[in-house]
Amino acid sequence: MLSLVLLANPIITGVVGAFIVIAYLLYCRRQVQQLSKTPVSVNYHFSRKCNYECGFCFHTEMTSYILPLDKAKRGLKLLKEAGMKKLNFAGGEPFLYPAFMAELLRYGKLELGIESISIVSNGSKITEKYLRENAAFIDILAISCDSFYPETNIKIGRGKSGQNVEDMTKIAGWCQQFGIKFKVNTVVCSLNWDEDMTSQITQFQPFRWKVFQCLIVTGENDNEKRKRDARSFLISDEQWKVFCDRHKHLKCFVPESNEMMKGSYLILDEHMRFLDKGDGEETASKSILDIGVRKAMTEVTWERNVFVKRGGLYDWTKASGGGEVGCGSSEKAKEMEW
Repeated sequence: MLSLVLLANPIITGVVGAFIVIAYLLYCRRQVQQLSKTPVSVNYHFSRKCNYECGFCFHTEMTSYILPLDKAKRGLKLLKEAGMKKLNFAGGEPFLYPAFMAELLRYGKLELGIESISIVSNGSKITEKYLRENAAFIDILAISCDSFYPETNIKIGRGKSGQNVEDMTKIAGWCQQFGIKFKVNTVVCSLNWDEDMTSQITQFQPFRWKVFQCLIVTGENDNEKRKRDARSFLISDEQWKVFCDRHKHLKCFVPESNEMMKGSYLILDEHMRFLDKGDGEETASKSILDIGVRKAMTEVTWERNVFVKRGGLYDWTKASGGGEVGCGSSEKAKEMEW
């Protein structure tokens, strides 16, 4: 009876309504904050060791450490439970540890059910046998190729024989044979910015051609005291624009400038720490094995809006087309509830 009397009072009704609205807005805010801490796509650099010496590398061989397999699996489980949809293995060169990676591929797909698993490699250690045996657990294989001229690749430090294109030709064929999406990654630098790659990319037909502007990361490749000094490989914004304008008509062309890269990647190092490779000195969170995924994410910068803007969401599973030709659509972005 008393409640009916109170609710009949317009002032009290207005106050109650205001409280309900405020409570709802606070709930929405918490949901948005929680969503910004969801590691939708994670790049796991499980080793820094590499058999190439690319002069502009921004994730250099500071250590040769690699986690024990059981701890690596526990970390992947934590990521999946935190909402990870896509996992990318990178390095270093991940194919220097084929057995370790094969275990993680199988675990990720068969036990965790990760939506998409990809690998970025220089291609020098990939075999047909490995892809045949593990194709069921690999959605995307990306090969790093910065030039279609052997002498340019040698100058960059991408091997000493100049056989990158030859390796990539074989790998592209295997991907088509085994139903793995084939992708190409290229770093645009002072040695290749004026190269026209239209004909070769059209021939290889990757479903995505990711093109990066050469980037300086303080603490990794910013001066002569580091493992790499990328300063001589830098290009101007005008040179970057020239390269992009030359290739932007290609459907699979996905360019990323320095500004687009900074803060838009979730990068895990060999200790499963998130790395902040944005402005200033590179920093690392505590390991997700020690403090959990979401808390570790608060210790670095991740710009989810930039991640979406740079095309971080796309058709990244084989279920959406196997090894089809051409870039993925934007449907994946529409499906993700940010």
